[in-house]
Amino acid sequence: MIAVGSTDTTLLAAIAATKLPFVAFAVILLLTRRRPRLSAGLSLTAIAVSLASAGFLLVKHWGIARPIEYAALWLAGGDVSVRVGILIDPLSLIMLAVVAAICLLVQVYSLGYMAGDPGFSRYYAFMSLFAWAMTNLTLAPTLLQLYIFWELVGLASYLLIGFWYEKFSASEAGKKAFVMTRCGDVAFFLGLLLILVHLGNLDIRELNGAAAGRLSPTVVTAGALLIFGGIIGKSAQFPLLTWLPDAMEGPTPVSALLHSATMVAAGVYLFARLFPFFSLSPTALGVCLAVGTVSMLIASTMAMVSRDIKQVWAYSTISQLGLMIMGLAAGNYVAGVFHLTTHAAFKALLFLCSGVFIHAFHSNDMVVIGRQGGRRLRVPMACLVIAAAALSGIPPFSGYFSKERILGALADLPNPLWVAAGLLGAFLTTYYTFRLIFIILFPAPGGEDTAQSHGSEHGHHGGYAVMAWPLVILAAVSVALGFGEKAVAQFLLNPFGSVTPAAAHHAWLPYAALGLSAAAMLLAWFEFGRRGAGQIGFVERVAPLHALFGERWYIDRAYRWLLDQVVYRLFSRLCARNDQKIIDGAVDGLGRVIAAGGGRMSILHTGMVQYRLIVVFVSIALMAIYFFI
Repeated sequence: MIAVGSTDTTLLAAIAATKLPFVAFAVILLLTRRRPRLSAGLSLTAIAVSLASAGFLLVKHWGIARPIEYAALWLAGGDVSVRVGILIDPLSLIMLAVVAAICLLVQVYSLGYMAGDPGFSRYYAFMSLFAWAMTNLTLAPTLLQLYIFWELVGLASYLLIGFWYEKFSASEAGKKAFVMTRCGDVAFFLGLLLILVHLGNLDIRELNGAAAGRLSPTVVTAGALLIFGGIIGKSAQFPLLTWLPDAMEGPTPVSALLHSATMVAAGVYLFARLFPFFSLSPTALGVCLAVGTVSMLIASTMAMVSRDIKQVWAYSTISQLGLMIMGLAAGNYVAGVFHLTTHAAFKALLFLCSGVFIHAFHSNDMVVIGRQGGRRLRVPMACLVIAAAALSGIPPFSGYFSKERILGALADLPNPLWVAAGLLGAFLTTYYTFRLIFIILFPAPGGEDTAQSHGSEHGHHGGYAVMAWPLVILAAVSVALGFGEKAVAQFLLNPFGSVTPAAAHHAWLPYAALGLSAAAMLLAWFEFGRRGAGQIGFVERVAPLHALFGERWYIDRAYRWLLDQVVYRLFSRLCARNDQKIIDGAVDGLGRVIAAGGGRMSILHTGMVQYRLIVVFVSIALMAIYFFI
């Protein structure tokens, strides 16, 4: 723990980065809700200062040799102690900068997208709440503090997903996201209790250090798997993945925020945060690798048949988060974190470009957008192609460098199944990405399709220029970020030294990955881009597969059956019977006993004086006999 001084610029910058968004949230909610421009100004000022502070911390501590921690004792009892404070290390610095940058760009973009919305001030209040929770999560030095802000991120996500609460689908999507992520959070909380009981504290540095050696292998594995349950829920991994596509009911800037650097990325961040602890359990890493692989592949298949532009990117997010988990579980810390960083830029760009199309054509349907002239919007179309290339891992875009690192880590594993799955994922990703691009660029003839899709959003007429600038900035970042791979890798490796060496070089791997991406692009062009193409994919021609992927592998139906047959029919009926027979019966029985007793005792209170005199006389007589005879 570092001593705190009144002129400690590091501490002051960290406080400014994490506390100002909450001040903006409170002021907007309490004082400025009726003044939309002032509310937006407060929120933008707060997150701009947060970004400036994050940039200052990143520059000042670039090359940091050991973590800096400011902490104070919060709870103590017996052998258990819990602290709160701020932890600054390479991972938290990079994540803080990414979160603040994406939040600022999304809020600037929202000035145009949300213009005229009656809930404009409320929207910016929730945005500030989200930024406050996420920035504090990144700098938390203990798992309990991280868990508190983890839950606040979930609350802010619920408020933003269901922002248009007057729409039934939006309110249902918010509740679904809240409930499904809470299922994972229960496991996370149990993992915290398990570690607290056996270790005596929840300090992240101690858990990642020598203190974890005091835990038995069984406790380490159980704790890691329980914490990973929280990661599954938050990052929408199998089997808790179906809430994320439905979360697209929120405004598109919210989708960009949730899917790029915040909320869903918090799960991967937690994995990276506890990477040394997870590394102590090969069993836990094997489970994480399997879950990430399954999530990556099945989400990719879902994206191959969807026509909703936002849902395609939602499935893509699930898939890319699975790929990050695969990289971390394969033992390559840098690969997972670097892909988390590059993904934040190009995924935010994909959603924000999609928001421009939705804003212009009032439809989420990519076919409708293409037929109405989506390609005529040149800036968002060009940025969308750049982001699609980055997502597909095409050089020189940033996604190529981070994906190659993960594929290299998978190739280092003894079982070739994992790298084969990664290559298959690269093929599917390129296919569904360019399927969408070609549908918009080369629409099939059919006239102007004015029908709105089921997921269309509220249309508000705002400033196109305000929405365009964040796209240009994110496109530039998506191009340039990959060239900083070596610098970022060296920066991230400082705290761990040689714990996470770079993956061995596989000369054949880049050619295999690029060859598969090229084949997928050609297939997508043949089916959707060439002149006279029927714009029907090979999966869509196989009815059972189309139904399977379109119904999300029937996962939602399985949950519905589980709720109807097990929760409602079995447990709900048992609880209802217990309530009626035992609880109500006990209360009713007690009432009947009291009433009957009262009836029996009522004969002593007839109101007649002679009966009372007789009772008094008999009592005195009996007492006289007892004492004198």
